[in-house]
Amino acid sequence: MIKAFDIMNTKVLSIGPNASVEEAVKMFSQNKISGLPVVDDNNKLIGILTERDIVVFSSDLHVIPLISSSNWISPYTDVSKISSSKRGYDLISKTQVEKVMTKKLYDVTGDASWYEIVKIMKSGKINHIPVVDNERKLIGIITRTDMLNYMAEHGISE
Repeated sequence: MIKAFDIMNTKVLSIGPNASVEEAVKMFSQNKISGLPVVDDNNKLIGILTERDIVVFSSDLHVIPLISSSNWISPYTDVSKISSSKRGYDLISKTQVEKVMTKKLYDVTGDASWYEIVKIMKSGKINHIPVVDNERKLIGIITRTDMLNYMAEHGISE
């Protein structure tokens, strides 16, 4: 039977609750990831921060990008709004991860079955499942990409 231990990535990056959202965004970008487990000083899982969490938080602040992908301000932009947008970006970048992270967690232990993992991903509509030990310490992560890679390499015979 396929278990979380078989699928999980043990080279998981994590972030602390007091880190800034700006730090998290840099980690997303530099490592080409879209989610970070949030752990306390003892590596105990306390939340997860995803790109979606940051987008939702940004939209709640009504931070709207005014600069196009070419990095030029559109001639149709009301320039008076740029300073308020900059304040919004500054606020986001200085905000602590714990204020933005998802606290309702879907996680599994290493002995969770393939079926349990798929069921959690589908019902929770999530892409990242942290893997924890019996003390809730982070030991790995499973993403949809990890699931697909496993299927491509090994097939599925549950």
